[in-house]
Amino acid sequence: MLQPIAPQLLQWFQENRRLLPFRQEPSAYHIWVSEIMLQQTRVAAAIPYYNRFVAALPDPAALAACEPDALRKLWQGLGYYNRVNNMQKAARIVCEQYGGELPADYDALRGLPGIGDYTAGAIASIAFGIPAPAVDGNVLRVFARLYNDDSDVMQPATKRLFTGRVLDQMPKETPGPYNEALMELGALVCVPGTPHCESCPLSGLCLGYRAGRQAELPVKPAPKAKTPVAVTVAMVESPQGLLLQRRPAKGLLAGLWQPAAWERSLSREELTAELEKIGVQVTWEEPLPAARHVFTHKIWNLGGWQGHAPACALPEGWVWAAPEALETVYAVPTAYASYMKK
Repeated sequence: MLQPIAPQLLQWFQENRRLLPFRQEPSAYHIWVSEIMLQQTRVAAAIPYYNRFVAALPDPAALAACEPDALRKLWQGLGYYNRVNNMQKAARIVCEQYGGELPADYDALRGLPGIGDYTAGAIASIAFGIPAPAVDGNVLRVFARLYNDDSDVMQPATKRLFTGRVLDQMPKETPGPYNEALMELGALVCVPGTPHCESCPLSGLCLGYRAGRQAELPVKPAPKAKTPVAVTVAMVESPQGLLLQRRPAKGLLAGLWQPAAWERSLSREELTAELEKIGVQVTWEEPLPAARHVFTHKIWNLGGWQGHAPACALPEGWVWAAPEALETVYAVPTAYASYMKK
């Protein structure tokens, strides 16, 4: 049985915590927005997005009412757009069922779209003082080392075991600071690879450190190979702007706008024929440089052509986007960032 970690941990957190904007005013809404953003984004990169998002959408009612394209534009650059789509669904439920305020109840939070065990625990503990665990990758890593446990942290049984340990160590009067402190320790000190044990307030208690195994933990299975996918892109400009198409409402990058693109390898002649199907008569200028974008399960290998065309009427789901509209209206995935800059 490990000794209590909370006293040293909370003292360290009080002295070393980062002054982050969502910690200055830790409302349930602000914690929710920040935790969803931080699921796939580093803190430093997320802060400007967070500040812009809460300034534009200061509460669940504003989020619920936001026009979807405007919402995706606010999120542009963060990726994993299903996160913000689920946030809007959840905000609408909050407005319909909870009077526009996130409920002070773990199970009710857990039942909202896009809110899993970790996010529900973070909101419940930090905003409402509910003694609920918030176990993310940082916390799993900390506890694998603390307990010198080489169980596979990706297995549900291991996560349940570690969650029980987190709860056993939790001071019931300060669950929010305790959860935040664990996350902060994992982010700043007990980092992946070689941790900074010399700076850790828990090194004297850590069984992994005592055994000299801290760099070996946690244990995870080897990642699965990502599937390569050829993507052919047509960057076509007319006097009315850049040709964009809306992606399908479901699936990868759902509902976003992108340059004309096909998830297969096309010759220039085949690309010309595809554009003729929507009435665009293109004159090609030069090939696009090869680009690459890595998703969770696949890798896009991009290439294609740049050209121009006369303005013409377009079918539904296609637009000519003027430069100012590209800046303010149309959310384009970062997969195309190098081409959009060009």
